[in-house]
Amino acid sequence: MGGSGSKAKGVWPFSGSGGESGNDGNEQSLARLKGSKNATPFVFTRRSSLYYDEDGDLAHEFYEETVVTKNGRKKSKLKRIQKNLIPQGIVKLDHPCIHVDFPIVLCEGKTSVT
Repeated sequence: MGGSGSKAKGVWPFSGSGGESGNDGNEQSLARLKGSKNATPFVFTRRSSLYYDEDGDLAHEFYEETVVTKNGRKKSKLKRIQKNLIPQGIVKLDHPCIHVDFPIVLCEGKTSVT
């Protein structure tokens, strides 16, 4: 589960300086800039990778079994369903994670000096 950095250029959401942001249309980075003094290094929600199908089942992928007749032999194949799927949306995390753009070292490892 690799995360990606922030898409806003020149914006550090955890710095106290704030600064100007361009008109990049990124509402989340603008909200961070407005409340930069109250910014937290923790992430409490994430976008889910699960989908709902027409029956209300929840999964990453959905398949349908189809029977193909080839040379007089019946063979079953799984066909991936990609239509009529609804994303689950934003999910609350069980425990908060640290944001990928947090610019401070939290814990430094032990170094041996010879």
